[in-house]
Amino acid sequence: MNDMAGLDPELVRFLREELGHELPSGGEWTFTGPVWIWKGNNADGKPSPTSWHFLTITGDVAKAIRAAAPGRSAAWGSVYVKARIGTTTWETSLFPSKNVQGYLLPIKAAIRKKAHIAEGDEVTVALRV
Repeated sequence: MNDMAGLDPELVRFLREELGHELPSGGEWTFTGPVWIWKGNNADGKPSPTSWHFLTITGDVAKAIRAAAPGRSAAWGSVYVKARIGTTTWETSLFPSKNVQGYLLPIKAAIRKKAHIAEGDEVTVALRV
């Protein structure tokens, strides 16, 4: 756990951006929420057989991740993280969501199978930036 993880996310952002202080390598945060499915459409407008499972990360956890993200992000504002649900750990990216002022954590099939996760399940995830 990062020694700044308990600090206010806005203070961390201020220290990083305004004062130019480098912070330790992020913190670890936990978040609990339901797993949901996004289903897209093909180019012809018909429903795609492909779907993605997500956990939406919001509130103070999203703010803390946002504050820790500069220098640890990629395309479209995604943030590299290590995620853990139960004993299942993997590396992935969180994708920003303007609609919820937070992030979307994709949970691929291999992870869901290993952790016995289905749509609608309430899961607790630990995230490390």
